[in-house]
Amino acid sequence: MTRILRDAFRRTECLSGSVIPSQGSAGSGHARHQSRRSGGSGWRPPATSIRGFVVAIIVGAAQADAQAQVGTDIGRAPTLTIERYPESWSYLADPARRTGRWTEPLKYIPLSTDGSIYLTTGLEFRSRYEDYANVRWGEAPHDGYVWHRFMPYADFHVGKLRLFAQPIISGISGVRRAKRPVDTTGADILQAFIEVETQVTEATSLRMSAGRKLIALGAGRFVDTRYGPNIPQAFDGLDMVLTDSTRQVTALAFRPVDNRLDNFDDRTSTQKSLWGVYATQWLGDGRANGFDIYYLGLRDRNAVYDQGVGKELVHTIGTRIFGDTGSAYWNLEGAIQRGRFAGHRKVAWGIGGEIGYRFAQAPLQPDLKLATDVISGDDDPDDPELGTLNPLFPRGKYFVSQSPIGPRNLIQLRPSITIHPRRDVELSLSGSAYWRQSTDDGIYAISGALVRSGRNSDARFIGTQAEIAVAWQATPELNLAASVGVFDPGTFIRETGPAQVIKLIGVMANYRF
Repeated sequence: MTRILRDAFRRTECLSGSVIPSQGSAGSGHARHQSRRSGGSGWRPPATSIRGFVVAIIVGAAQADAQAQVGTDIGRAPTLTIERYPESWSYLADPARRTGRWTEPLKYIPLSTDGSIYLTTGLEFRSRYEDYANVRWGEAPHDGYVWHRFMPYADFHVGKLRLFAQPIISGISGVRRAKRPVDTTGADILQAFIEVETQVTEATSLRMSAGRKLIALGAGRFVDTRYGPNIPQAFDGLDMVLTDSTRQVTALAFRPVDNRLDNFDDRTSTQKSLWGVYATQWLGDGRANGFDIYYLGLRDRNAVYDQGVGKELVHTIGTRIFGDTGSAYWNLEGAIQRGRFAGHRKVAWGIGGEIGYRFAQAPLQPDLKLATDVISGDDDPDDPELGTLNPLFPRGKYFVSQSPIGPRNLIQLRPSITIHPRRDVELSLSGSAYWRQSTDDGIYAISGALVRSGRNSDARFIGTQAEIAVAWQATPELNLAASVGVFDPGTFIRETGPAQVIKLIGVMANYRF
């Protein structure tokens, strides 16, 4: 159970919504160190291209072996994922591999005698309370609210053809400020896509999909699901994923979904588009060790920086190395960006990562970790050339479970320790320190919004944040978590406006199968 919990939490974003593994799952272990099957977003594909792509999918499925038996080579239940569609429950076609868990009849529903047609179902119901005292260090009044979301899904397989659908019903209670798209979208379609898988060679498969889906790449520094806030970030478009035993290559062209507050009014963004190629090479047995190389392109018709507002076209090239020996683990990444902002040149960069060590045989099984990021900011607001890194679509809870700061113009250092008072409980303590990378640029929220301009202070130190968090895997389906944090303002905050201590509380119940 301890390893199950550890694997689950490595997939989550600092207790903002834990990923709960299935009973009997050993977990993939450290899935953040792996490249998850995903897509990205790019230019808006012409309607004829989408129709052609869908036709190709259907034709490919028809040419595939429609009578092939459902694979039963998976010896254990898959770890539940954030996206849900990477899970494969086809092993339940073999009665000898069933455990009698009450969810199994819902995870594999055969619809044909040979098992080639089947349905998988599941759901997530999460409630999360968040409380902020001294919002933005006192710029805004106290804020406390409860997020609710209900996300059932159905995954229909016909041989190599697949239809996946996941609606979302969401709401927020007790909020005093204006509601935001990350708070609620009413009832809407979170994911809906068609996919076909074909065998290129005996050891290589190709998956092609078209529609709306959640996507995440690598460690989630540039493209992720925004799972922590109430409304995840979905994308509309196309992707192709080529996979063999040692590597995976994803090509993608998507636009983000713009969430709106009413029912069934979410729309494909006309402001932003994302495209690229993301490749992962695994080293040795399994997928715990390897490296990534990627290119991601972004077009934003209304990008906002301390320097100003304008159209942005940016190209990101990066690499990541990751590994896990069972005790020591690491995840290190670097990227450069080049492009244009408001008609002028843009050059930016960022490096970051984490290293850690688990003492599995020691009392409480402590896990020590050190995380850091150095992310470029603009060094001259009067020079039209921009130097601020754009993190594209990063994790919804980037540093800790609740933080007012996002990954732009930033240096951060965060040591942490996690212990296990019980086999099904994790308790963590972290301390973060933040500085501006450039004293000529401001600080930004995770969404990219400018929090404080850097034009009125030469101070570098932003402040420190401490957080204690606990999570209990009460059942294989139910996870309970809570966190308490404080953000003590530094010199930059004190010189640029209100500078009260931010106090943060989060309490969450998440039920998933």
